[in-house]
Amino acid sequence: QVQLVESGGGLVQPGGSLRLSCVASGIIFSIYDMGWYRQAPGKQRELVAIMAYGGRTTYADSVKGRFTISRDDAKDTGYLQMNSLKPEDTAVYYCNSKRTFGLTSYEYWGQGTQVTVSS
Repeated sequence: QVQLVESGGGLVQPGGSLRLSCVASGIIFSIYDMGWYRQAPGKQRELVAIMAYGGRTTYADSVKGRFTISRDDAKDTGYLQMNSLKPEDTAVYYCNSKRTFGLTSYEYWGQGTQVTVSS
């Protein structure tokens, strides 16, 4: 059974930092792309950042220069370092792993972790 378990969310003041973690089990994490998405109340889920299994990264414009995605394949863990947080970063953050093998795609989601940026 595949599981992605996020942790590290919480309440932080504007300008503060948080580090989210995502531990994967049941898959060979190192050969999957790993990403972070977020969903704010009343809004659609949106991409925050992706790191391909080869290391290439993609960021949403809204977080460039503030957030950093990384992974430790030896620990089957992905990370999202969030600095200079803003109230508009408030959302539930979800970890995602996906990979396409031939004509078959595999995609998995974590349960989400709440990030609240407020004074």
